[in-house]
Amino acid sequence: MSNDGVNQSRRKFLLGATGVVGGAGVVGAAIPFVASWQPSAKAKAAGAPVRVNISKLEVGARLVVEWRGKPVYIVRRTAETLAVIDQIEADSLKDANSESSSQPSYVSGSARALAGRDEILVLVGLCTHLGCAPMYRPDVGAADLGGDSWLGGFFCPCHGSKFDLSGRVFDGVPAPTNLEVPPHSYESDDVLIIGIDSEMA
Repeated sequence: MSNDGVNQSRRKFLLGATGVVGGAGVVGAAIPFVASWQPSAKAKAAGAPVRVNISKLEVGARLVVEWRGKPVYIVRRTAETLAVIDQIEADSLKDANSESSSQPSYVSGSARALAGRDEILVLVGLCTHLGCAPMYRPDVGAADLGGDSWLGGFFCPCHGSKFDLSGRVFDGVPAPTNLEVPPHSYESDDVLIIGIDSEMA
């Protein structure tokens, strides 16, 4: 075999070997690059549904959990509270029927709760004005909130917005809309899932 034949053979071998090594390098670099497009475990957890056992939530009490980095208020209301909510004059509220407020389509009425679970209120605990956390003030007749006219609800200490015990905003305060109702459903009578719509559960 001539030197030219040997050089051609060797050249082909070296080109092939270089191509294989280069291809392996490209694949090796591509795997972490493509993997970086996937959301991190922390990002997945941030958007993940939250399961909450509400079996020990007493009547009139509020529970606060975190979902997507936001506080979510869960309140167990009484039949009396629901009756009072129904009696609040619509013209004293900015959005009595929650037509301009953020809530799932399966939540309706003055209770702003799932049908058959009116006693459980689920709200994102951020004022719709500038995002402060409203205080839970169920104390009817609180002197600092209007005395006899205060029937219980939520009060934002930052700029004075007031909401009823369904999270509906009163007229004459800075907050433009009702407190948001997040997507939620029930896994069982005692387990509430925040982040999964009732229609999908």
